Formats: sequence, structure tokens, C-alpha cells
Amino acid sequence: MEYLYEKLEAYGKSDYYGFHMPGHKRNSDVTRANLPYGIDITEIEGFDNLHHAEEIIREAEVRAASMYHAEETHYLINGSTAGILSAVMGCTKKGGKILMARNCHKSVYHAVFLNELRPVYIYPEFDETMELNMAVSPEKIERLLEEHKEVQAVVLTSPTYDGVLSDIERISEIVHQKKIPLIVDEAHGAHFGFHPYFPENANTKGADVVIHSLHKTLPALTQTALIHLNGTRIDRRKIRNYLHIFQTSSPSYVLMASMDECLRTVAEQGDVLFETYVKNLESKRGELKKLKHIRLMETEEFDRSKLVLSVKDTILKKENRVFTGKMLYERLLLEYHLQMEMAAGSYVIAMTSIGDTKEGMDRLLSALFEIDEELEKKSEEEKRYYLPRQEQVFTSFEVEGMRRMETVRSMSWQESAGFISMEYAYLYPPGIPLIVPGERITKETAAMLVDYQNKGFSVEGISVENYIEVLINE
Repeated sequence: MEYLYEKLEAYGKSDYYGFHMPGHKRNSDVTRANLPYGIDITEIEGFDNLHHAEEIIREAEVRAASMYHAEETHYLINGSTAGILSAVMGCTKKGGKILMARNCHKSVYHAVFLNELRPVYIYPEFDETMELNMAVSPEKIERLLEEHKEVQAVVLTSPTYDGVLSDIERISEIVHQKKIPLIVDEAHGAHFGFHPYFPENANTKGADVVIHSLHKTLPALTQTALIHLNGTRIDRRKIRNYLHIFQTSSPSYVLMASMDECLRTVAEQGDVLFETYVKNLESKRGELKKLKHIRLMETEEFDRSKLVLSVKDTILKKENRVFTGKMLYERLLLEYHLQMEMAAGSYVIAMTSIGDTKEGMDRLLSALFEIDEELEKKSEEEKRYYLPRQEQVFTSFEVEGMRRMETVRSMSWQESAGFISMEYAYLYPPGIPLIVPGERITKETAAMLVDYQNKGFSVEGISVENYIEVLINE
């Protein structure tokens, strides 16, 4: 069996001299940077071609499909985004309808725009106690599919950024009754199926298209991902064509070698690595439950690799002021040099993986217990924010066609209520749009964005900070 990294490494040490791209010519002396120039090549003889894989890359993709119990798998070097764009475009017709969870990643919204789709939103349940968006209800999906018989595909995110899982098996049964495909953005679940402590992946639960970000939860380089294709409800040729469009024509062999080595490691050493990781993680989760004020959150259906740490209803004893997720995030970063994945209003997320060390996990626990001693419980009347439910006046594609200088104006969040947005607004991470172009901005959404702004969160998708472009001549 031949692996891409080994072949690249051997080639880098050989006497072959390249009169081809890339321009560094595998010569690290040019820049003197410690970068992997020696294995960074283009599609030369013997190294296959991602866009027409027949040899070593195809063999790697077949191995990946076997590991993830998929019928067909393709490497993604433009991240899960390329897979999501290709899946949505490949499973719908221009101008058609798509049923999508409102907490989908922005890449789904971009696909909706590109294919001029009319989205039907399903909103996840919201748990006020934990302040988390929960699972998508299979019953709601069933009801919406009855109401909107023209829907061509269903797309949802499971697990969510916060680790919440939906019932993919039941949802796939419901969706397939309508003879349409289910696309699952399982980007945060690349580790699923490799240890009983974690759920099985969506390929085993009936999903037609599944996207995994290897780099998110497995030892692979940033930007690496997989797309899996299953069953006969999808046009695989069409999806493959979109992969050619959305992936660079100069795919990185460094990234592809990273994917191959990542999955080789899981295949050959995964049992030991995951067992060690899970024992450490479960032990640390048990310790975290002993915190007095900071709370480790989890639901019945949850990806336990995520440490979601809530400071809801806590205050700093010395200052008698509310302690927020952003404050916890900054304390961990500035005082303890611990970089969390993200901060929300009342919680932070720490992502874990088989790459974690015991020392790193111990440092996090030590820091949290120290901070916990500075807090006390106190219920404060805080604003609770849900995913906005706003009137969809135009599709994102329609509103782009209305962009004329005399009809568009930038307004502050406070002024924007009641107007139709011309821009996205989202916190990144996680990249879930709070406002989508074509939606009428509500007072509640405007107030929510003012509050996020005041708490120091960065709102992205807008052209000018703290302002949003709106349509003023409807």
C-alpha cells in the first residue's frame, strides 16, 4: 500500500530536478523559512491529479470512504465550505426551494445565493436554561415538507458548533419518504465512529451527502475536509462537477498528504490514541463538574469532545458585576495563555481531540478552578437571545439585483430596525448569519447586535463596523 506522504518525502530526497511549478523549486534556502517546500509539488508524473484521481489520490479516497462507511469519498482542500457549496448546488435546481436549518453555516447561505434558491427555514429549539440552540425537530421537518412540497433537498448541521446532535436517522427516514436527499454538515464530527464514546457518523444513519472537516477534530492541517456521497437520490456526477468548480485547480499536495497521514494514523493507531484521549477527557469532564459556579454544559444527545463552559448567572465577587463568556475567554487567554475556540454571551467552547496532551488539559482545569473561586452565583435579569425570526421579503439573490446607489444606505444597528438588509451579519465563529440579505430587521435583532457590540464581539459580513447596508426604497 502506497501513502502520499511517503512518496512525496522520497521524491523530495531524490535527484529529480523540477522545471515546473511551484516557483520555490523545493529549495528552502530561497526564503530560509522552515516550511515544507520539499514535498510541495504540482501534478507531476506519478503523483495523480485530484480533479481526475486514478492512482495514489484515488486509493487514498477509497480508504477514506471505507473508514467512514461511505459509498464514495472525495478529498476537499478548500475546506468543508467547498463540499457544502458543491452538495447544495448539486442537489438543487436554480431557483428551487431548499429546507435548511436556520443555524446552518454561512457557506450554505452562499450556496442558496449562488443557485438563486428560496430557503424554507427550520428553527432549532432553544434551551433558555443553557442558552443553547438545541436539536432540529424531525416532526417539524416532516410538517414543513408537507407544507412545501417543492423542496428539493434538506440540509442541516449536526453536530452544531456547540456540540448538539440532531436525530439524523429519523430525519433521513422522513426526508427519504419525499424522495429527496438529506445533506448533513457534520464538519465538527470527523472523529465520530472511531470510539464508542462518540456517536456514529451520518453515513451510517441514512444521510445522502455528509461533509467532514478533518482539521477540526482530527490531526490534519487546516483547510482539509472530506465529502461523502451515498445512495441514488443524488446526482453524483453533478456534485463532482461542482467540486471541480469550487476547488482550486492547483490543489496542495501538502494538504492532501496531511489528510492521508491523518487517516492512516487513525486506522493504524486509532484504538490506542482514542482510548487514551477518552480516558483523559472523561476524567477531566468529571473534574469540571465539581466547579461551583462555572458549569459544564451537555445535553442528552451531545458530542462530548466539546467542553461548553457556562458562566450564566455568575458575578465577580470583588467587583459585583456580571461575568460573561467573553470575560472568561479573555481571562483564560491573557492570564493563562489558553486559547479557547470561541466565546458566546454566557459561555466559552474548548475543543478537544486526540492531539491534546494531559499537561494542556491540566492547565485548563487549574485555570478554571482558580477563576471559579472569584465568582459567585447571582441571577441577573439578562437579555436572552434566540436565532432571529425575521420576515424574508426577498431572497439573497433578488436583493443583490436591487443594489443601486440611490436605494442603499448604511445605518447603525439602532436605526436599522424595520428596514430590509442588504448584507449578512454574523459572529465568527461560529459563522451563523443573524441577518440574511432580504430579511426585514426586527427591533429585537437590532438590539441584540447593539448588545454584542457593547460586549466586545466582532460582527462580520458587514462593510462598515457597527453599520449595515439596508434597502431604503422598497
